Amino acid sequence: MRPYKTAHTEAKTERIINRSRFISQCFPVRSEDEALSKLNEVRKQYPDATHVCYAYRIGELSETTRFSDAGEPSGTAGMPILEVLKANELTYVLCTVTRYFGGILLGAGGLVRAYSSGAADAVKAAGVEKHIPGALIALRCDYSRYGAIESLIAKSNAAITESEFTDEIRLSISCAKKEADSITKAIIERTDGRCKPELAGECELVLPQ
Repeated sequence: MRPYKTAHTEAKTERIINRSRFISQCFPVRSEDEALSKLNEVRKQYPDATHVCYAYRIGELSETTRFSDAGEPSGTAGMPILEVLKANELTYVLCTVTRYFGGILLGAGGLVRAYSSGAADAVKAAGVEKHIPGALIALRCDYSRYGAIESLIAKSNAAITESEFTDEIRLSISCAKKEADSITKAIIERTDGRCKPELAGECELVLPQ
């Protein structure tokens, strides 16, 4: 896999601009079908809205990109939303901005600013996480050395994903793939060679940004 960034969670924000109500929502999505399903949910949530504009990017390289002005003047809504996603380097993401017209025309420039700021608000509220190639490390250790391992993992791009406590401790650790060798060596050093971690496969590691 290639590293990529996406929204951390779903989020919704709202602005009133010259009496028009702008409701912005950001969704992490795993496929175009999921993006379209979320979009339909938004449309059903606001059936009487004047416009439901959107943009989404799907794929590690954003191979699938779509946007819509949904009746607003061409280039004033969907593209500004998309540019916010690009500026934040996000993919596997859908952003919608729903407008209830308030009776005052904003002009092309005003619309671009309204939809851009709405999308930016939603992205900020959702937060960003980075997905990178990861490796799984399996190991066994005794209780006296668990603290040293836990401290090491806390200071690395790694996490204990599974643990089993019996007469000994069995751990599964996920870490950045490029750091797997150094973390393995560090564990051996921290445990005076008593613990022998082994690479147990690959994974996708999620890091908050």
